Amino acid sequence: MLAQDISNGTMTDHEWQLRVDLAASFRLAYQHDYHEAVANHFSVALSENGRKFLVQPVGYHFSRIKASDLVMLDLDDPSTWDGTEHKVDPSARILHGHLHQALPHARCIMHVHTPTILALACLKDYEFLMLDQNACKFYGRIAYDRDYQGLAVTDDEGERVANLMGHDKAILFMGNHGVMVLASSVAEAWDELYFLERACQVQLLALQTGRELAIIPDDVAKKAERQWNTYPTGFANLHFNELKMMLDKEEADYQS
Repeated sequence: MLAQDISNGTMTDHEWQLRVDLAASFRLAYQHDYHEAVANHFSVALSENGRKFLVQPVGYHFSRIKASDLVMLDLDDPSTWDGTEHKVDPSARILHGHLHQALPHARCIMHVHTPTILALACLKDYEFLMLDQNACKFYGRIAYDRDYQGLAVTDDEGERVANLMGHDKAILFMGNHGVMVLASSVAEAWDELYFLERACQVQLLALQTGRELAIIPDDVAKKAERQWNTYPTGFANLHFNELKMMLDKEEADYQS
């Protein structure tokens, strides 16, 4: 399906590409087992102020989401999120809406409850440790929500979570809940989520040994973070594009 088939010719090429990329990220999350039933949400901002963004309609499984399925949610127009055909989950509207508005760097947001991440987020006074090179990618870029308040279905909760992030954080570990990943593009958000999950797997495995952990010193972790996030090849885009090429062979309908 072409972009104009669902927008009467008004959709830009930029929006259609965002739709394709976000749809790909849902399929990839299913393939990597980052999904949970029909819960969790991925979104990408369309407007500069973050009040318009794309998100999946309520009840859609990650494995079957297509570009044309995504809802353009406008916080100033309730008809875009409270209709019968493409109703949006309240927690997506509230949580993602507040983050997109409050944080200019939150162009794409991915929220998941992977068992590995969640197991660590359920530990008392949990800290994401600098145990390996992948972990160093996130040095100084993580915030914590240690005050679980139930489902994010009120504006107060959306504001509370947004206030925890700050403009220099990309990851929010939500105690007893999951994780929010914020990035400037779908490709970067996916890449961050992938390496965060890998680092959490390593930390969980290392903790299970009961042996003393070898923590990377702060100065080295800081250096590695800078190297990671200024790497000259555009690694996140290369990673995401390769995964999309694999999707193109296996389930190309995500683009429709």
